[in-house]
Amino acid sequence: MADGIHCAISGEALSVEAALRFVAGPGNGAVTSFVGQVRDLNQGRAVRGVSYDVYDALALRGFLQLTGEARARWGDGLSLWLEHFKGRLAVGGISIVIAVGSPQRDNRFQACRFLIEEIKHRAPIWKQEHYHDGDSAWVQGHALCRH
Repeated sequence: MADGIHCAISGEALSVEAALRFVAGPGNGAVTSFVGQVRDLNQGRAVRGVSYDVYDALALRGFLQLTGEARARWGDGLSLWLEHFKGRLAVGGISIVIAVGSPQRDNRFQACRFLIEEIKHRAPIWKQEHYHDGDSAWVQGHALCRH
């Protein structure tokens, strides 16, 4: 991966601490992060867990493209961590960790927001919710899944 960029798909628990350590640096005044976790209620339905299915190679290629775009827009000095979980998580489980280190505060916030919003639309990651009533459903809204 490019220097100062970490992109990964993992079937193991994601580490917020590892992300923060990676993007910290002597020139970075602070770190901005986004940590996504499985919530217990979605659109009025009680959720007990979520399964994430990922096309790994294409997702990683997309992650690298997105981090490259973030650097092009907000500076080559950005340190970036982008990791998504693959598999099944219970409520409270961490599904995605994004961390951005930079000398400038505004750059960090904008780059972090850009990454989470674009992943939702561009990465081949599918989310299946599992409900307390025994039912499950694939969550709509992924750009590659539109009907």
